[in-house]
Amino acid sequence: MPKSLIVIGAGMASGRLLEHLFEAGGDWQVTLFNAEPRGCYNRIMLSPVLSGEKTYDEIVTHDDAWYAAHGVTCRFGEKVAAIDRAARTVTSETGEVLAYDKLVIATGSQPFIIPMPGHDLDGVIAYRDLDDTERMMALAPGARAVVIGGGLLGLEAAAGLHARGVDTTVVHLMGHLMERQLDAAAGYLLRKELVDRGIKVRCSTNSRQILGQDGQVRALQLEDGEELPCDLLVMAVGIRPNVALAAAAGLAVGRGIHVDDRLCTSDADIFALGECVEHEGALFGLVAPLYDQAKVLAAVLAGEDDAAFRQKELSTKLKVTGCDLFSAGDFAEGPGREDIVFRDPARGVYKRLVLEKDRLIGAVMYGDTADANWFFGLIREGRDVSDMREMLIFGPAYQGGTGADPLAAVAALPADAEICGCNGVCKGRIEAAIAEGAVDLGGVRAVTKASASCGTCTGLVEQVLAATLGDAFALPVAQPVCGCTDLTHEDVRRLIKSHPLKSQEAVWQELGWKTRNGCHVCRPAINYYLLADWPLDYRDDPQSRFVNERNHANIQKDGTYSVMPRMWGGMTNAAELRAIADAADKYGAAIKVTGGQRIDLLGVRKQDLPAIWADINAAGMVSGHAYTKGLRTVKTCVGTDWCRFGTQDSTGLGITLEKRLWGSWTPHKVKLGVSGCPRNCAEATCKDVGVICVDSGFQIGVSGAAGMDVKEVERLHDAATEDETVEWIVAFLQLYREHAKYLDRAYKWTAKVGLDWVRAQLADDATRQALVARFDLSQSIYQKDPWAERATPEAARRFAPMADLTLEAAE
Repeated sequence: MPKSLIVIGAGMASGRLLEHLFEAGGDWQVTLFNAEPRGCYNRIMLSPVLSGEKTYDEIVTHDDAWYAAHGVTCRFGEKVAAIDRAARTVTSETGEVLAYDKLVIATGSQPFIIPMPGHDLDGVIAYRDLDDTERMMALAPGARAVVIGGGLLGLEAAAGLHARGVDTTVVHLMGHLMERQLDAAAGYLLRKELVDRGIKVRCSTNSRQILGQDGQVRALQLEDGEELPCDLLVMAVGIRPNVALAAAAGLAVGRGIHVDDRLCTSDADIFALGECVEHEGALFGLVAPLYDQAKVLAAVLAGEDDAAFRQKELSTKLKVTGCDLFSAGDFAEGPGREDIVFRDPARGVYKRLVLEKDRLIGAVMYGDTADANWFFGLIREGRDVSDMREMLIFGPAYQGGTGADPLAAVAALPADAEICGCNGVCKGRIEAAIAEGAVDLGGVRAVTKASASCGTCTGLVEQVLAATLGDAFALPVAQPVCGCTDLTHEDVRRLIKSHPLKSQEAVWQELGWKTRNGCHVCRPAINYYLLADWPLDYRDDPQSRFVNERNHANIQKDGTYSVMPRMWGGMTNAAELRAIADAADKYGAAIKVTGGQRIDLLGVRKQDLPAIWADINAAGMVSGHAYTKGLRTVKTCVGTDWCRFGTQDSTGLGITLEKRLWGSWTPHKVKLGVSGCPRNCAEATCKDVGVICVDSGFQIGVSGAAGMDVKEVERLHDAATEDETVEWIVAFLQLYREHAKYLDRAYKWTAKVGLDWVRAQLADDATRQALVARFDLSQSIYQKDPWAERATPEAARRFAPMADLTLEAAE
């Protein structure tokens, strides 16, 4: 007869507990309650969901099928109201009473809300779960948000909001950000990086009250009386263990639910784990100890007598909006302590080691954390480092005068060196998994869970694989396009060209597609490959495009659309502005100036799209393609026309490029910038293609990024004339069009093929000119304004209100 196990809380700790429990093969009938209306997902990855880098489905760790396969009775969206210890029952909020043999409380923590005046206004939220994330995602670009709290959670919230176009300000009480993990120098570098990216940061700032209007938050008032206007206020100032249910049941609680080494509470039949527990006076907020607790508790429930939870010294390796951070041990100043400090301002790298009696006791790193695990091992070992002190700051690769060799550094790590902090996986465990047959990242991840949580250790896991397997190690294999085929994007593209295949039907038939007409994942990719490779033979299929591209406007959260006319090089005139103003009045649209020097009309109903297109076309304006996988904008400064520092006609060059490139389909969106001098007012150094004008000509850079990944362009070519500049840029984009995987931005593509290969292709005059000719051929077919083509009575009927059941937007 199965024993009844009731688990309260479906978070990451209890999810890992159930995994270990089922692996052990115990005979349990599990009932899982959760206050959220969903099962276990990776909360660490909520910030990429907020920023738009991931979707919720991508961070789900246990889906309905997993629970069903293991016979778990799920009571999601249902709280437990009471625990009757004497009767060994729980009562749900619906009044249902369920008996248990063993009970696990994993109620997690609650965000702390500062009880300042106005904290109960609508629009004041915490940042703990998916519901909070969705509240932040609902903010429109251009809205204003204030985040109180400069710790990891607050900065992740701020970074995600900023990535969505929200004007974001962080207010932090302490003198520098993340003061628990970073010293003042590293905190300064982090603040500087965030400010450079456009996030406002106010340190040493106290809040007085939250101001509202009609029940809705409108501003945060600071201690000095200054007001910071906001449409949303996020509090990320800490968490408290959720002990209310345990306390009401009479269990021993302090700051958390008291548990012993076996995670047992003061009742022998009730256990607790996760953020709600207190063990030997300590509380737990990082995922690594929670997973240790889950493993121990699973062993206890399986009947192992020697299972015991032991606290470990923890390191913190974090990634905040693209900034690498690491800290471990005690890095506070003190008598008898010495610092070894390395600074590289040009690269934004800072490393500080704290030594006491020839032993490493603390480390703080910013910008370069590759050797973090090695330093953490030295801290835990308490090893005498006097013999390596001279080169200690440079990491393991330099010990013994070997010079820098990343694989040598990994090989030098001891077996107990921690590789994956989230899951507590050491190098020896990974080596054992490799010996058992795990020969790639996926295999190691499946066996050990290393790199399966936050992912920051992925590169290090691959280095362990390479160091262990040597020549037998192969880089990760590309994944299939989708479930319809076993072929990769690269395979499909090669076969489309070589067979040749010139229709979707030919692809489905000749390449053995498992579905008759493809799916929402593969159809947009195949449609792009066909039109890019066979522009004369294939015609674009609108139904194989996402809703934004199909409707030639950006769908908004309320189902309306935004319409953005093109302004060549950011230039406009009074007549165009009058037309935009008239359209805004006529169709009830909000007006927003975008970061790409355009004007966006927001809130247009679907049925009004053909009419507003016609009105804008009448003023001589065409679609800005703000919705497309293609050229978005060419951002320019005023150049020599007006600026006293300008070296070339940046505006004229920008207009020339935009008129040449608009309407071209590409694997992902493409943004350009042309700056008239090295002062770079058009931010050309973080675009897919950027041009810096100098006295001698034009410096062309490519593969920049300014989203969740921030990357400076790499120099492609120095051109002497405008014509040469245009030729190289057109050729680069055609090479990208012909070789990149669908939905790879230019910087991801060049990282795969290598910029040296790109330069070599374009340096050959014949190859470059052939690329330009193929681009122009495609443009002769596809460079048409979709608004003008679709501003018809037939389109108006098609755009009448109806359910849009086809492909959903995916930006």
